[in-house]
Order: sequence, then C-alpha cells, then structure tokens
Amino acid sequence: MAMLTFDAYSASSPGFRKPPAERGGLHRLFAAAIVNDQFRKTLLREPERALANGYLGQPFTLSDQEKAIIKTIRAENLTDLAQKVNQALKSI
Repeated sequence: MAMLTFDAYSASSPGFRKPPAERGGLHRLFAAAIVNDQFRKTLLREPERALANGYLGQPFTLSDQEKAIIKTIRAENLTDLAQKVNQALKSI
C-alpha cells in the first residue's frame, strides 16, 4: 500500500499556503478512505456525497477551497486522487 502525504507547505514559497498541521480535515478524509473500502469508493465516484455524509457521523473540517478541489477532481484510485489534490493545493 502506498503512503499518502500532503506536502502543501513550502518554506521557499512566500504565498498563502496552509502548513500540513492545518490540513487535518484532509488528513482525516484520506485516512477514512484508506481504512474503509465503501467510503473510498464513494469518495472516488461521488465526492459530493462523501463530503456531505462525513465518516462515522463526523463531518470533515475542510476549507471551501479544499471542498471544491475534492468535488472537481476525478481519479481512478486513491493514489491518483491524492496526487491530484496535492498538485491543486500547491497552486493555491
């Protein structure tokens, strides 16, 4: 299984970027997708529904930009989704 990380903070870039510690909602989202096959399938096929339902009754604390990124990206698998989300986060 691949290890997923979000290196969305770069000290050499003075633009607005949340440090990884502030991306807890995304970390929770991907952790849920890693451990739960049904949630992963929903996230990949129906991201709006996955975000609306949360996981184990708990919503994901995501910024509006993070939600928009998750909702618009289409990916074949979780690794592909993580890579595309990471790339999109680097551009904001």
